[in-house]
Amino acid sequence: MKKLTAKSSGRCGLLLLPVLVAALLLPLVLHAADTSALRPPKGAKVAIIAFEDLQCSDCAAAEPLLVEASEKYHVPLVRMDFPLPKHDWSFDAHVLARYFDTINNKPGAKGLPLGEQFRRWVYANQDSIKKENLRGMAERFADQHNVPLPENVDPVGRLEKLVRADFEIAQRAGVIHTPTVFVVSLHRRGAPFIEVLDREQLFSMIEELQAAEK
Repeated sequence: MKKLTAKSSGRCGLLLLPVLVAALLLPLVLHAADTSALRPPKGAKVAIIAFEDLQCSDCAAAEPLLVEASEKYHVPLVRMDFPLPKHDWSFDAHVLARYFDTINNKPGAKGLPLGEQFRRWVYANQDSIKKENLRGMAERFADQHNVPLPENVDPVGRLEKLVRADFEIAQRAGVIHTPTVFVVSLHRRGAPFIEVLDREQLFSMIEELQAAEK
């Protein structure tokens, strides 16, 4: 799999991309803070949109609150792929998550879609995952859910394109840190939470946007 490469510093943040992926920076330069693509999914009036990196410790820390907020207010949690180039297994993990997205639960099975289960599982096991054992960990997850995991999960690069498409949306929106979380409605977008979530502010923003959409 091709990787996004860059020099970065700080916590879960991205600073500069080299020439090989300079094209991804162009939207950021030309359309800084263009959040027009951030909208609730069809059928929802309000949503939480989280730009995440599966290897980011701040994302793992934010995960329980995002899930709580989504369940408490019955709003979708839309996960956007933003694997930071400084992380050595994140990009591959996002492609694997996209693969599990393609596998439907068995008829009559209860629970979350498999891709969502995998993302939550990665965050819960983040400290145990390394570049060298990511494939083995993913195989363990697949075995636990009785699903196949082919040697090449993305033979034509379609899943990589989906990850990169999210990355480009993040660039246009001016996202450089993970997690960056937006609460959006059909007509409004709240100021983003960057790296750290405040429970009261997050809940208050959701309530405000829900009230405005009634």
